[in-house]
Amino acid sequence: MNNAIRCIPSASVVPSVGRLFSEFFNDPFFAAVVRPTAEIDEGTLAVDISEDEKTVIVRASLPGFNKDDIDVEIHDGVLSIKAERSEETEQKGETFYRRERRYGAVSRRVALPSVVIEGETIADLKDGVLTLRIPKSQKAMPKKVRIG
Repeated sequence: MNNAIRCIPSASVVPSVGRLFSEFFNDPFFAAVVRPTAEIDEGTLAVDISEDEKTVIVRASLPGFNKDDIDVEIHDGVLSIKAERSEETEQKGETFYRRERRYGAVSRRVALPSVVIEGETIADLKDGVLTLRIPKSQKAMPKKVRIG
């Protein structure tokens, strides 16, 4: 006969998986690797963001979308791109087993890396790539400091 006492830890002693993940992702050591540098970064639309001396340049992959399908907004340094399309044509004489190409929607919200002039953005859609050229505000421009 086994007289060993089994000890089952209570729920308060065993950390939950959710708490372990939360602690892992909030650890300062992993902050630069796990979290994006921008405060706002939502959506699945693939974008490239770069800048030169005077302009922030955003390129977004939007194959199959027309300019009328795309909505772009910049507000308080946050860029929002939404694109939605639907195809209403139907082929007569065909029986469809799957209809996956009729509707598509993508979106992305991302904080811009510089202070920009929101109302002077130039947008161009060519070959499925939306290119935005957003001028930087004078506040974001580097200032020369004269010595002496």
